[in-house]
Amino acid sequence: MRKTRNNIFEGIDWILILLFVALVFFGWINIYAASSTEETRAVFDYSARYGKQLIFIALAIPIIVLILFFDSKFYENFASIFYVISLLVLAGVLVFGKKINGATSWYSFGGIGLQPSEFAKAFTALALAKLMSDRKYNLKLIKNQLKAFIIILIPAFLIALQPDMGSVLIYLAFFFVMNREGLTVSYFVLGAIALTLFLATIYAGVTWVLSICLLLITSYVIYGAYKNKRFLRFNIAAIISTYVVSTAFIIGIGYAYNNILEQHQRDRFDILLGKIEDKKGVGYNIYQSELTISSGGLTGKGFLEGDRTQGDFVPEQDTDYIFSTVSEEWGFVGSAGVIILFMVLLYRIIYLSELQRNKFGRIYGYGVASIIFFHVLINIGMVIGILPTIGIPLPFFSYGGSSLWGFTVLLFIFIRLDAHKKYEW
Repeated sequence: MRKTRNNIFEGIDWILILLFVALVFFGWINIYAASSTEETRAVFDYSARYGKQLIFIALAIPIIVLILFFDSKFYENFASIFYVISLLVLAGVLVFGKKINGATSWYSFGGIGLQPSEFAKAFTALALAKLMSDRKYNLKLIKNQLKAFIIILIPAFLIALQPDMGSVLIYLAFFFVMNREGLTVSYFVLGAIALTLFLATIYAGVTWVLSICLLLITSYVIYGAYKNKRFLRFNIAAIISTYVVSTAFIIGIGYAYNNILEQHQRDRFDILLGKIEDKKGVGYNIYQSELTISSGGLTGKGFLEGDRTQGDFVPEQDTDYIFSTVSEEWGFVGSAGVIILFMVLLYRIIYLSELQRNKFGRIYGYGVASIIFFHVLINIGMVIGILPTIGIPLPFFSYGGSSLWGFTVLLFIFIRLDAHKKYEW
């Protein structure tokens, strides 16, 4: 029987809505704890960051209503247009944007900043879903894989020019989406090898890593020739390519690390790898964050009772390092609770993605889950000191309108797509 949508809320998944509200509310509670002082405790003090975040939350409501207003097919039909517009906006910020903390990533409108890269992730997910849901699209074909890679790489490249390398890393999340749709695991193996070579080159230097790598390749070639006399005859092109690519990659890493990355970025990797110890300079944030987290203990010191949070020991504690506030005031129990909330959110998105009646909704749903997962993984890993500081916000928690609105758009487009299966057009 044909159904029609009587209101914009028909068919939406209220579990996702409740999870969204819980994360935003608890996020604001911790922003309040991190940015308020004994002199400024008024909840509606809009000059304080926690007050501004209330405004951002309030403005997210009309964004949600607008997203739910349009039918699901609207996002599928106009996915490519949204993507192109996002690329133009990303390119425009390089010319008209405001430089903050060394990166030209923001538009400034009368004192209000807007970071387009936060919205580009959602539109890239839409474009990728549009491409891969085409009936004629076969991901096993190299030419089709290249099309998907191009959709991912163009916004990543524009963001790298700002430069905002933390946001660039998030685009690796789309490989999980492609893997769900049939991309072979070999790409992940190559990625793991590339990451290993990257870290090894930074730690040991180009000469050592290149020598060991070439020795391993040569050993494999000798072993293959020993086992099969025709090994070289049929694999000579692949062998030469492996030598050339490996050499170029390792030398390229060394060059990029020493000549492209800023000194403070190199220092962060050196601290992570244990090459240097700098608790007062570049490593100050991570060091203070680790102390703040450990001071929370099992159950925490209590709301507004975290002396390190209230003492403002951790810079940017209401943005990138918001999780340290959670850990100090709510302890291991509260930290685990936040992680569980995110896990439930991710599970719900993936579960609903598998229930979608068309590939577009499923692929976009996996894109949403992968992006949120990468943000949570990198942000918490950064705060606890197992990843370098790269400026990745914690979804729905970190202070900032662009971050909150970007994730709101990302999630609620999926909620609208999911509601589509409850009725027919």
